[in-house]
Amino acid sequence: MNASAPRVSICIPTYKGEQTLGAAIESVLAQTLTDFELVVIDDQSPDGTRELVAGFADVRIRYLRNETNLGPEGNWNRCLVEAKGKYFKLLPHDDVLRKDCLTRQVGVLEADLKEQVALVFCSRTVLGPDSRVLTQRRCPGQQEGRLSAQKLMRTCVRSGTNVIGEPGAVMMRRVLAQRIGRFDASQPYVIDLDYWFRLLAHGDAHYCSEPLASFRVSSSQWSVAIGQAQDKDFMSFVHRFSGHFDPPLDQFDMLRTRWNARRNMWMRMLFYKLYLRGA
Repeated sequence: MNASAPRVSICIPTYKGEQTLGAAIESVLAQTLTDFELVVIDDQSPDGTRELVAGFADVRIRYLRNETNLGPEGNWNRCLVEAKGKYFKLLPHDDVLRKDCLTRQVGVLEADLKEQVALVFCSRTVLGPDSRVLTQRRCPGQQEGRLSAQKLMRTCVRSGTNVIGEPGAVMMRRVLAQRIGRFDASQPYVIDLDYWFRLLAHGDAHYCSEPLASFRVSSSQWSVAIGQAQDKDFMSFVHRFSGHFDPPLDQFDMLRTRWNARRNMWMRMLFYKLYLRGA
């Protein structure tokens, strides 16, 4: 690695994110770990994104604008290509980091001298469009520390949802991300979980039980737009990864997964209806 490369690359893929992007950038610039680059990749936004980013006078910020609109999958993958740091974090433009997020997550990976941890993730605070705290998402039944890949993947499957979290909650080594390759949105709802499972084929996870990241829900989100396809995406994903479990998933696992995935979809849509009316 180039000696001048930053410790961490935080990459923000953005499209029409002018309303929340500023808060995301400010949360990165406020980090207690200062050895990072912040790469903002604008997917042809027709708003004031370029001007907003230009208003931040910090040499660690790099602004790039795609020549054509790549869509979420393409823009996330360009983030992988443009990153130069030892560690990588993808931060959606809706989300923000607690000021010690990088310090805590980099510390875990730096202490893992044998590189047995494939990813670090944390609890998340869920914010409404107006930044009001709505709830908190945790990894169910888990305390701070290392989790085996098998245990964590099985927890996701049995819960019928992504308990690891949204991209802003996760950090990984860039060299492992390069080995894993591109994000795959063939099942859009699980684009992030698909990547986390592929990382977990190469090591365990470390869970930070404090909410080091915040995830904003809004009516413009991709996950809201795909709505009632969520449980079908999740079940197709589980079938695709079923061969990765030891012992294998049994019939009861699959029935419970299907039930929880459907329940989670309806609970999520109800949540959106209650909290995003008029947003």
